[in-house]
Amino acid sequence: MFVPSGVRRASHSGDDRDVFTKVLIANRGEIAVRVIRACREMGVATVAVYSDLDRDALHTRLADEAYALGGQTAAESYLDTEAILSAIDRSGADAVHPGYGFFSENADFARAVTDRGATFIGPPPEAIEVMGDKISARLAAEEVGVHSVPGTTDFITDPEQVRAFGAEHGYPIAIKAAYGGGGRGMKVVTDESSIADAIESAQREALAYFARDEIYMERYLTAPRHIEIQILADAHGNAVYLGERDCSAQRRHQKLIEEAPAPALPDEIRTAMGEAAVAVALGCGYTNAGTVEFLYEDGAFHYLEMNTRLQVEHPVTELVTGLDLVEQQLLIASGEPLDLTQDEVTIGGHAIEVRINAEDPAGGAFLPSPGRIEALRVPDGFGVRFDGGYEAGDEVSQYYDNLVGKLVVWGRNRDVAIARTLRALADFEIRGVATTIPADIAILEHPDFAAVTHSTKWVEETLDLSDVSADAGTLADSDDDVPTVRRDISVEVDGKRFAVSMWVPEAAPAAGPAARTRTKRSAGGSAGAGSGRVAVPMQGTIVKVLVAVGDTVDAGDAVCVLEAMKMENNVSADKAGTISEVLVETGDSVGAGDVVVVIE
Repeated sequence: MFVPSGVRRASHSGDDRDVFTKVLIANRGEIAVRVIRACREMGVATVAVYSDLDRDALHTRLADEAYALGGQTAAESYLDTEAILSAIDRSGADAVHPGYGFFSENADFARAVTDRGATFIGPPPEAIEVMGDKISARLAAEEVGVHSVPGTTDFITDPEQVRAFGAEHGYPIAIKAAYGGGGRGMKVVTDESSIADAIESAQREALAYFARDEIYMERYLTAPRHIEIQILADAHGNAVYLGERDCSAQRRHQKLIEEAPAPALPDEIRTAMGEAAVAVALGCGYTNAGTVEFLYEDGAFHYLEMNTRLQVEHPVTELVTGLDLVEQQLLIASGEPLDLTQDEVTIGGHAIEVRINAEDPAGGAFLPSPGRIEALRVPDGFGVRFDGGYEAGDEVSQYYDNLVGKLVVWGRNRDVAIARTLRALADFEIRGVATTIPADIAILEHPDFAAVTHSTKWVEETLDLSDVSADAGTLADSDDDVPTVRRDISVEVDGKRFAVSMWVPEAAPAAGPAARTRTKRSAGGSAGAGSGRVAVPMQGTIVKVLVAVGDTVDAGDAVCVLEAMKMENNVSADKAGTISEVLVETGDSVGAGDVVVVIE
């Protein structure tokens, strides 16, 4: 058996397998925690890396060793190649797991790791170059007979390219990061007037999240479902697909809820998609775990892209197949052949993953909500799993992705899985930051979701979140930690007097229980409705100022762009008038409530 240098024989699930001695995880948050736990089960030592802000983060606490990268932002830390390579050298790690995001789809990083003598737990750099570049990926898919939606095979360098494409294919058009995924660096253009702003914004986000700003475009389908196929491929020419996932419940082109298998999908489409995914993988010499994504509409599917990494939503596939995908990644990277064939892949039951993001979904705005997690109680019970990256007392920083964790639930069928997920969400307690839980509940309870009539645009275009508030089920004040005293009072019920005793907060007046107060975050961006003092709703960084003193604006016009948690948010005027003061510049850091523009 081929054994790469640096691996050792270790006990694994009762069998002897060739695995690594020490794995460095070049990531943070819940995915770093997920990899650390899988390695521990396999008897493999782990190395964490961390920024200044993550010095006491959960992944650094769980790893066997941890090395400082320095800096606060992603660019200063988790995207600092030399700092990570130095940590590899100092720790003696013989393998590197990239997680997702950051350098997970960066061929130069993978090559730098292997040049150091360590193994990159992922596909070879050549496969990343083909599939990580979404344009060459389109060409590679076409070569094996897998077709995409209409799009370009050149990078966008001039807005005129988009105008010409729109004239030929129509609008809307998706402008996308060529070296990324997960909805980051993707903007939708609905007409010519928004082309220039969309290009600029997509490039900024792509650079911030993937360290590359190349972009391309494709036709944006009107109401597709997002279906993706999980594949595994080894270095011995074997490849299998592990069923499919439906990831259609999205906001800002980023997923909220994923499920496996995809409901209401014809069996012949499942098989065709799976075989197409394997063909794409084998066609580019792919190894390790990967995901091939498709758009499905009107009985036809179109190739979208291949993600050359582990997906955020991989746990739903694990629950319905019984396979540990991180374990499979390590075994494949260490030279082991796949130990199952396509005929041996079985799907059992139904699984749903709910992403718990630190965002305020009030009114459908989904505004980032950084801050300290004051309390965290995760649900439990049969078929319930939680993959988290934080514990109570940890800080969710504005500088990183806002995923707190993933609630993953299994049921014997889809109806049971939905009911169990709703029960688990009702049991979920998190205080200190707003989360997407109220929106998740609204999705799961909606008849469109039950009937599988939703699409990738359904959350933003159909789902009514006007009555959803950040404190609904997630930020409700708890009396459990507040000192209480006994109050003896009298009450009348239907005219009859009763003497009762109540235990209420110490600060409550003697005449009766204290009114329970809640803090509700505003989805707007102004210090007061119509005040003209436009404030940011959260901490972040100003990436663009759109107005100058003397400009006139209407209510709702964007005055600046705020980046928080890798997402760009327009800060809008709260009334019509003339700009009298601009209090920020591009690059400024601001806190929640800071006034950025004054309108007279």
